[in-house]
Amino acid sequence: MSRTADRPNQFALLRQRRFAPFFWTQFGGAANDNLFKFAFTVMVTYRAQAGAALSPGLMVNLIAALYILPFVLFSATSGQLADKLAKDRLMRGVKLLEISIMALALWGFATGNLAALLACAFGMGVHSSVFGPAKYAYLPQHLSAAELTGGNGMTEMGTFVAILLGNLAGGLLMSLRQGPWLAGAACVLVALGGWAASRRIPSTPALDAGLRVRWNPLRETLANLRLAARDPVLLQALLAISWMWFYGVAFLTQFPVFAKDVLGGDEQVASLLLVVFSVGVGLGSLACEWLARGRVEPGLVPLGALGMSAFGVDLYLAAHAAAAQGPLLGVGAFIAQPAHWRVMGDLFGLSASAGVYSVPLYALIQQHTPASHRARVIAANNILNALYMIVCAGYCAVLLGLGVSVPALLLSIALLNLAAAAWLLSRQPVYGRRFVAWLLRQPQQS
Repeated sequence: MSRTADRPNQFALLRQRRFAPFFWTQFGGAANDNLFKFAFTVMVTYRAQAGAALSPGLMVNLIAALYILPFVLFSATSGQLADKLAKDRLMRGVKLLEISIMALALWGFATGNLAALLACAFGMGVHSSVFGPAKYAYLPQHLSAAELTGGNGMTEMGTFVAILLGNLAGGLLMSLRQGPWLAGAACVLVALGGWAASRRIPSTPALDAGLRVRWNPLRETLANLRLAARDPVLLQALLAISWMWFYGVAFLTQFPVFAKDVLGGDEQVASLLLVVFSVGVGLGSLACEWLARGRVEPGLVPLGALGMSAFGVDLYLAAHAAAAQGPLLGVGAFIAQPAHWRVMGDLFGLSASAGVYSVPLYALIQQHTPASHRARVIAANNILNALYMIVCAGYCAVLLGLGVSVPALLLSIALLNLAAAAWLLSRQPVYGRRFVAWLLRQPQQS
């Protein structure tokens, strides 16, 4: 008998209170993060009245740094809070914090106060670093083991769609005459919507209410990393996810230059590449529930890794075939050239593969970690993610500073991905065994 009939339907979760309010709460937070950041970035880049003492390039990097810094400073504390407190109450508190930050952002946009907006960039980093451990620790308390892959796939899909919509909304609003006002007001409205959704999140009791919170971030960060390191399977899954963020950030940060200098496209073409990438991650994440056949399937990790490298290598070849010639192209002229469809296909393929790669890892961590300190382990993952993103920024800066072209830089990331996958398979052969079993459609051993 086929197991299709009793396989959970991930889309049905959106009609259930145990998942839907949580989904829309996290969707609103991700959308607001990116609406605010992109609107602020456009403001300092294109609006002379912003009057920044620093160059636009330095301001953009400062905004990104202020957003990432709280993940390093506060993730360990956030993990403790998510284990100690009821997660529904913690999420509602985070949404109230978001409303206050966005109210300050509205004033900062309206008055052109860069100090206030930089404070908001840091504040939204705090918001996301506190929400993250609660977000991933919430799912195993409300979903069965058979639903974890589908629930994580829906969550990852929602996050990347929210990122995409937030970036597009921020750019569109800032292109209007009253852009700063409108962007600030939109941030407040989205925050209010997220808070309204959070009020319907069902009760999610604390799993370690007696935990004594240690507020020293450095000491607790090291403690969280040691906690994760006790279990090699868990630690290597965390490192594998962090590598995915290294890979993704390398591609996302190069889109503007890749679109303009390599493909000869204008700003709208750069946005098109972002759309293709985000849709690919979302659909790849959604496909995991079907590919995994309703279970947590580590065998999908090598499949995703192979796709990330194969499409990344072909992107390098496709970029040479579609080299820029003449004036910058708009979206219409860009998609009219067949060579550019190969580029977009490769971007879609590598991003969908990243979704297939990451979702089983998140589900494995949630299933494999004892419930009493699950949030702290996820906090350790957030710390590692932030460190990998910082290293990625440095890696890209060094190679570009040495004169390496953007296509060659992205090729190096695709090849490094093969090395990272080989390391993971050598340390945890179960990924390879499950991949072969998945290909042969053999059942997973209990």
